[in-house]
Amino acid sequence: MPRHATPTRPFGSVLTAMVTPFTADGAVDLGSAVQLARHLVALGHDGLVLNGTTGEAPTTHAPEKAELVAAVVEAVGDDAWVLAGAGSNDTAHAVRMAEQAAEAGAHGLLVVSPYYSRPSQEGVRRHVTAVADATPLPVMLYDVPGRTGLRFAPHTIDALAEHDRVVAMKDASGDPYAAAKAIERTGLAWYSGDDSALLTLLAHGAVGIVSVTGHVAGRQLVDVIRAFDAGNHVEALRIFRSIMPAIDALNGAGFQAVAAKAALQALGVLPERSVRLRLVPATDDELAQIRDGLLAAGLLDVAVR
Repeated sequence: MPRHATPTRPFGSVLTAMVTPFTADGAVDLGSAVQLARHLVALGHDGLVLNGTTGEAPTTHAPEKAELVAAVVEAVGDDAWVLAGAGSNDTAHAVRMAEQAAEAGAHGLLVVSPYYSRPSQEGVRRHVTAVADATPLPVMLYDVPGRTGLRFAPHTIDALAEHDRVVAMKDASGDPYAAAKAIERTGLAWYSGDDSALLTLLAHGAVGIVSVTGHVAGRQLVDVIRAFDAGNHVEALRIFRSIMPAIDALNGAGFQAVAAKAALQALGVLPERSVRLRLVPATDDELAQIRDGLLAAGLLDVAVR
């Protein structure tokens, strides 16, 4: 297991929701995935989340997901947490995803609320419990109502926090006050699931971030959290402000996988910015705008090759 964990930070402090690299013809590029994972860990990441939204999980298939987890765990699993998405609106499918991730060597699971069908809160609780019961892996919940159409209700979070393997929450709900109350009630480790909300959630009791911008600004995110932990909030804000152009470039249009792959190509980390439909790759004009954001954040010259 990785070294970067404490009781209050079970998955460390900085994780990136990693893209799944594809070749020009759309096949999963395991070689580039391994290269990217090593690159991110070299930038100071405590962990990586695979097969999530930014990893284009809806369009990758079970063998591809398992092969990706196995390859990344082999490459960086001694040095970083490797969490795997087990998200579906079909509970049986989510359970199989969890089991396959565990068999492939994942260290933990990311479990999103069931999307689209909008079940009752009791349905949400039972769904997550079934996934958490399926393996011995620790679980990070994921609350992202902008994508799922459904929030975890406070009483559902409280109930799930009683499960031995539910240890953390990735919060992209946009409700820091509710987060502060939930942290106080449950003791779950809270991670910002929205790059722009990092400082706000740290101020409300969060311990880290699962980031998209971490693809290009991992070191800076580490430094933000270290400065905040040290009580140097002015420095934390200064560093955070310095990377805001990159946050906007990778998140502003809402197509994070597209933008992150384009940014990594601009930095020379990935050879391709290919995605799978329903997504379409960044155009040359969009790539130029992303490069401008990286340049404004001072990031174009910091890629680890």
